[in-house]
Parts: sequence; structure tokens; C-alpha cells
Amino acid sequence: MLSDAPAGSAPNGGFGSRQGLFGGHLVVEPLAARGDVVPWELLGSVRTKFEKVGDRGQVRVLFPAELRALDGRFQRVQGYMMPLEPGDRQTHFLLSAVPTNCPVCLPGGPESLIEVRADTPVPYKALAPVVVWGRLAVLQQDPMGFFYRLSDARAVD
Repeated sequence: MLSDAPAGSAPNGGFGSRQGLFGGHLVVEPLAARGDVVPWELLGSVRTKFEKVGDRGQVRVLFPAELRALDGRFQRVQGYMMPLEPGDRQTHFLLSAVPTNCPVCLPGGPESLIEVRADTPVPYKALAPVVVWGRLAVLQQDPMGFFYRLSDARAVD
């Protein structure tokens, strides 16, 4: 069975549902558009394809050419920090298109999250967006299921 449906059309609202980008019940206003950051609409434009391989299946991520062109380049991204450890300064965290309202729930699918590894700690701001700059990796087969990673990152205004 093959599915070329956009990530946002997943029938079960699960993997690739885009709920963190375009739906759900937001408690804050969506991020204001900025010309100096990679827009979440572009990051969310991935497609997924389920392929049956033998008696197993696998999901293949299909990135548009515009996203593939960003791979390995330093980029700015704006989003909401999801700390992975306690503390008011973070060096390893997730950046989300929308703020979380549950400490153990993901706000959307992998197209609405970026794993960030910062060189210097980034201050945690609950319900306030941050802008981080770093080397963007567009991930084809990440073992943790991420589509994007920002390394060598730091906070910018």
C-alpha cells in the first residue's frame, strides 16, 4: 500500500497530522510571520509515503526541493522551546511550531518539531517564542523519528 497524501491529510490524526502547525486548540496566537526565519509552513510541507518491504512496512519522508536545499546550511527558526531536562537554560531541546500545554505530550507530528543542540545555553521562556540560529539538517531516516535537527545553535533576536 502506498500513500502519497500530504502529511496534513493523515486520516488518524497521528503521525504527520500537522496538528502542531495548522490546527488544534491554541492558547496563544500563532507565530507572527518573519522574513528572516524558515517558515513552519515550509517545514510542514513534507510528504510521507508508506512502503511495504517484505512482511514489514516503512515510512519514507519526501522533502520538497526547497527544503532539501536548506540541508547543511545555517538558518534561523522561530518557535517555542520544549525543554528536555529541568532548568532555565537549555542546550538540548525541541523547538515547536506551537507551545505545548502538556509536559509529556507532543504538540504535533515530526514536521512541527526541530531537535536543537545549542553551543551555548538558551534561556527557557514558557509560552514565549525564541529564535535560534544553527546548521539545519534535513533528516531522511533519523532513528528517533525527527525530520529536522539544528546543531551548533545559539539564540538570536
